[in-house]
Amino acid sequence: MRTASLKRKTNETDISVKIDLDGSGKAEIETGIGFLDHMLEQVARHSLVDITLMAKGDLHVDQHHTTEDSGIALGQALTKALGHRKGITRYASVYLPMDETLTRVALDISGRPFLVWKVNFSRPKVGDMDTELFREWFHAFAQNAGLTLHVECLYGDNNHHMAESCYKGLARALREALAIDPRQADEIPSTKGTLNG
Repeated sequence: MRTASLKRKTNETDISVKIDLDGSGKAEIETGIGFLDHMLEQVARHSLVDITLMAKGDLHVDQHHTTEDSGIALGQALTKALGHRKGITRYASVYLPMDETLTRVALDISGRPFLVWKVNFSRPKVGDMDTELFREWFHAFAQNAGLTLHVECLYGDNNHHMAESCYKGLARALREALAIDPRQADEIPSTKGTLNG
């Protein structure tokens, strides 16, 4: 079973996460940040990874810590659920259209975290969420999941569509990269023999 659960507690946030990589896209998300909840629900739905994430954070300060730490915790849970990463497809890329917006996401479940982020928002907020926090979430997630992750919004006008296409693009790429390749189900897809860095 490719499942994991963990808790992350600091002076700024208290987060619990459960994931099932072979789920059906069920989501139970409560971060206290409405738009972030909506985005993480999209990740679950379109990756077919079941995600339960409950976060209590210092939202009286701002949304930064809760956003970043939810990315950290979800990334750590993904790494834990993957284990030795045997049999995974590993690489994936997707073009995700959303009305006038087109976003490209490419990733490698490599164990070597890196984020390339080329998304330029024209407004400081989507809903009540600061647009600068989207990069913070993706960076935290990539670092802790061990992903090489490239996200580029090729064009778009509506900031809601731009943000959502990034999360949905991530989800669809994860769905493909996490899938077990039947031709190498018992093999680690690397000539190094490891995908843990």
